[in-house]
Amino acid sequence: MHSSSSSRNISSGEKSPMKALSQNRTPGSSKTPKSKSNSGKSKKQPKTPKTPTAGDRFIPNRSSTQFDVGYYKIMNENLAKKDEADTRSPSQVQYQKIMNENLNGEILSSKIISYKAKPPTAPEGHQNSLRILYTSSKNSQCKKLTRHIPQTSDRILDAPEILDDYYLNLLDWSANNQLAVALAGHLYLWNAGTGEIKQLTEMESSDAYISSVAWVKEGNYLAVGTSEGVVELWDVFKEKRLRSMTGHSGRVGALSWNSHILSSGSRSGHIHHHDVRVAQHLQGNVAGHTQEVCGLRWSPDGMYLASGGNDNLLNIWAAEGGRLVPQSQPLYSLTYHQAAVKALAWCPWQPRLLASGGGTADRHIRFWNCNTGSNVQSIDTKSQVCAMLWSAEHRELISGHGYAQHQLTIWKYPSMTKVAELTGHTARILHLAMSPDGSTVVSAGADETLRLWKCFAGSEQKKKAEKNNKALVPGMIRLSTIR
Repeated sequence: MHSSSSSRNISSGEKSPMKALSQNRTPGSSKTPKSKSNSGKSKKQPKTPKTPTAGDRFIPNRSSTQFDVGYYKIMNENLAKKDEADTRSPSQVQYQKIMNENLNGEILSSKIISYKAKPPTAPEGHQNSLRILYTSSKNSQCKKLTRHIPQTSDRILDAPEILDDYYLNLLDWSANNQLAVALAGHLYLWNAGTGEIKQLTEMESSDAYISSVAWVKEGNYLAVGTSEGVVELWDVFKEKRLRSMTGHSGRVGALSWNSHILSSGSRSGHIHHHDVRVAQHLQGNVAGHTQEVCGLRWSPDGMYLASGGNDNLLNIWAAEGGRLVPQSQPLYSLTYHQAAVKALAWCPWQPRLLASGGGTADRHIRFWNCNTGSNVQSIDTKSQVCAMLWSAEHRELISGHGYAQHQLTIWKYPSMTKVAELTGHTARILHLAMSPDGSTVVSAGADETLRLWKCFAGSEQKKKAEKNNKALVPGMIRLSTIR
């Protein structure tokens, strides 16, 4: 009934209120009705769609598709309910996560299907000449942080006659807060708590010199390498030499402890492993380098030994129970660096991650996954890399450099953005060491100075540092002499 009445109203021509309102408008305000006919005007032709540059059918590229990752994700979703009843501790879950990242990379965030082929990778060492004019990324700038990093050294110690030799390791800081530094043929200890300085030993021959020092983890014994190929073991509390271990045919430029095993690297390219508890101390002898061994570091868990040499080679050796597996060849022999490899540092929170730095002709810091031997990341520092240290608290890396600025650079890992640059040395930085609490870094330079930097101080340590700085006369530098 309603439909029939409405049709009669429309057909009878009765005016609706809206029509009446439209008739009251002025002629100028009324809109011209659109003509339904096509006379006088032609329809607009639709625009031709642009041809997609990457394909319009989105057909996956089978050569770039990660089928294994896809299968893993599907199976991982199916087992999600079973994982809810997992009884593992948070530390075990974190450990397994780190191991998965080291072995397989970041799987969960990776793409499975690829719709276009990846461009070919450039060969190692390739320099793009167009990058000078057209670059896709900006140079890394110093990142602003909430914590305060002093730009000047907290203290300066005079170190006369320190040898300007890139291949030696003449500085180390003990767990008992004693700093050992070798100045030519003399070995000095500086107590960072009391400021006391004493000479521990002196070479008998005027031509001989100390070429390396290394504290045992507990800090009560000090290993000393000499230019005569001898490794000495000292009890610093009794100021007594416990033993002298011979066997090297050249100077001993690198030392590293692994519990009771002391490893030493020499100019001949050989690495000796000494058990300091027994009379027959030599437990192993490997020749992994054709030139001088200048870098030697055991991993924190004692499972790997990294050695760097003047032959531009980085070797990684495997160990079981604190002893090297009997072998004539390293587990991995890595040839990416184009200069001597001295700077070595194991990551404290990822024990399978190793950082290595190259000399003047290389200038790169590289990161290695020691489970696979792969180079996971690298960065060009634009200057010689002489030494490196990790900060476990701030998850940062500090590196000491040579020409041209002789600076210390703090990097945020893994983004490798610059956090700060610390300058003050007038010659290249030779060695770095960290205090037991991880707050202070000491740098030894070829300008015969040791500089202490409070670059990793916490909030409480920052307040103490500011309080001490207020007590100092402005412009004065506390200067002591190690001699």
